[in-house]
Amino acid sequence: MMDAVLHALADPHRRVMVEALCAGEATAGELGALVPVAQPGVSRHLSVLREAGLVDVRPDGQRRIYRLQPAALAEVGDWIEHRQQVWEQRIAALHTEVARGKRQRLRSE
Repeated sequence: MMDAVLHALADPHRRVMVEALCAGEATAGELGALVPVAQPGVSRHLSVLREAGLVDVRPDGQRRIYRLQPAALAEVGDWIEHRQQVWEQRIAALHTEVARGKRQRLRSE
């Protein structure tokens, strides 16, 4: 699922749609008005977002109302958080080694 979410978010037009849905529900037409894409392209983008689990849709008469599903982002957020922790630990260890090297150089002078 994470791969599908990352693939969906890789497209800038889909990111614009997801950002808009952070503020609340929107129709397909409202989301389409935010990107320079013809209606068939908007439908394809929304389909990718649905398949990735990022949005769900409900009919409202002739309109389709889209809503963000933030749970789909949770796995990606957890993965990013873990990567960040790993790199912060590595950078802290590097700083420690640099400081140790400086102290050793000062002692040997």
